[in-house]
Amino acid sequence: MALDRDPRELLAVAGEILDAASERFLTGVGAPSAVAKGRDDFATAVDLELEKRVSGELSDRTGIAVHGEEFGGPSLREGAVWVLDPIDGTLNYSAGLPTAGILAALLVDGEPVLGLTWLPFVNRRYAAWVHGPVYEGGEELPPLAPRTLSSSIVGMGALNVDSRGRIPGPFRLQVLAELSRTSSRIRIHGSTGVDLAYTAAGILGAAVVFGHNAWDNAPGVALVRAAGGVVTDLRGAPWTVDSGSVLAAAPGVHAEILDILGPLDNPASPHSGGLR
Repeated sequence: MALDRDPRELLAVAGEILDAASERFLTGVGAPSAVAKGRDDFATAVDLELEKRVSGELSDRTGIAVHGEEFGGPSLREGAVWVLDPIDGTLNYSAGLPTAGILAALLVDGEPVLGLTWLPFVNRRYAAWVHGPVYEGGEELPPLAPRTLSSSIVGMGALNVDSRGRIPGPFRLQVLAELSRTSSRIRIHGSTGVDLAYTAAGILGAAVVFGHNAWDNAPGVALVRAAGGVVTDLRGAPWTVDSGSVLAAAPGVHAEILDILGPLDNPASPHSGGLR
């Protein structure tokens, strides 16, 4: 499917909407849980408020429907659709930690073509059309240069060694242990949006994401691709909206991490989705 409007125009409109929503994001910091969503997961009233507000404005101003984390929406695999996470890093946000933000991406037939990550606490705004470049606060960032894992900071997803979920805790711990043999700079920020945006900006050399939700992953995938980075799942297969994980990294670092992950025991059966 081809877009009816210039993607750069749509990116500018989405940026204006996220700019306007950032004030409410900042005033709502510390909001408590309002909706329980499972173990260690919840939504605040600000999540719900911002999703309704941003979704309505995106739909009204662009004519493109929105699929949000809290209220859902149309299929992410067909046609053009915005995908929105009104507060990424909700636990951080509720606790007052600055590693939280607003994420949005435009998908066309399941492929992210625009990505936006707004981090109001630290006054950083990352936006890109997938063909690049990445902009931070309106300033063009240089493309990612090849680098090594030993010289890189790596953002890693949440770790609970007792978890027996889709990607079990013991395997995550094994990933951490093996990566730390080469890089002693592993960081757990508690926000997929932060990890992927900082990878696109060259602050991190890589992001290892164990989550599979498109509203968490698609915005940052678009940013890293626009920056010239490499994005796959943890098995090395090209990332898609159905992927169960993300490995996003600068050239060179991505290959090194895949070499490390390759020999590790896969905790998932071929049919479980595991590291898909």
